[in-house]
Amino acid sequence: MPFLGAHMSVSGGLHKAVERISAIGGQALQVFTRNQRQWKAAPVTDHEAEAFRQAVQAWGYGRNVSSHDSYLINLASPQPEIADKSRAALAEELARCGKLGIPLLVLHPGAHLGTGVADGLARLTENLDAALEQAASLNKDTESVTVLLENTAGQGSSLGSSFEELAEVMTCSRHSARLGVCLDTCHAFAAGFDLRTDEGYAATFAAIAGTFGLERLRLFHVNDAKTSLGSRVDRHEHIGQGNIGLEAFRRLLNDARFVNLPMVLETPKGSGDGLEQDRVNLETLHNLLEQAAGHVSP
Repeated sequence: MPFLGAHMSVSGGLHKAVERISAIGGQALQVFTRNQRQWKAAPVTDHEAEAFRQAVQAWGYGRNVSSHDSYLINLASPQPEIADKSRAALAEELARCGKLGIPLLVLHPGAHLGTGVADGLARLTENLDAALEQAASLNKDTESVTVLLENTAGQGSSLGSSFEELAEVMTCSRHSARLGVCLDTCHAFAAGFDLRTDEGYAATFAAIAGTFGLERLRLFHVNDAKTSLGSRVDRHEHIGQGNIGLEAFRRLLNDARFVNLPMVLETPKGSGDGLEQDRVNLETLHNLLEQAAGHVSP
């Protein structure tokens, strides 16, 4: 079965995120290693790294830990200052992941800002390669970190809503072996991939197989969608309460091709620490696995 978990807050320390995911029985974890809305970030201290690594070791699912890049990063930007900042910020994030022992880093492909898809993809690829090379000079452990391009809803000039665009980056990169894909169900649905039917589900993964390949899939973001099919608008909803619906998630969770992959919730947290909402969504996902196996929960 897949490893199910959620994005967790690091309030109180990075190791607290591990305690939170463990408290709700999660087996996969995503975090922001630093504030996702600021360019400047302090390096990870030795004390932070040791506390995080010890917590992960005690939890036991270190291969299923991912970090999400800063929302400010736009490697496809035509503006030199933003591109420079983005390269530096990604290199620093890679260095933090290396020090913390986080194996997966999720990256938004960025936006071409009106200059065209082809030019945007070329800048994205070149700046991504430069960041990977810069990161190696900061921390040699970054070479163990796989960067996962996340598919997008396709709003505005955002890149990555088509699988062909993701494939082009991985094909053209000097560091293709370091790259994979994080597939977000909400983003795919908003981009026009209808996961609700057997035919639509099969067509979606056939399209992946025919572009960058199923073997590049390393992580799923499991999110229902507030908006409609093909809306190009990214709005996450609780599992089974949005326009994707339960059957799509039942198919995904029970797809034998993905049984060993981490699947992480990014659903709304609500008030408080959000753990109760995550607990409910995880229970919904686990029930879909049990029902498919013929063991319906009471």
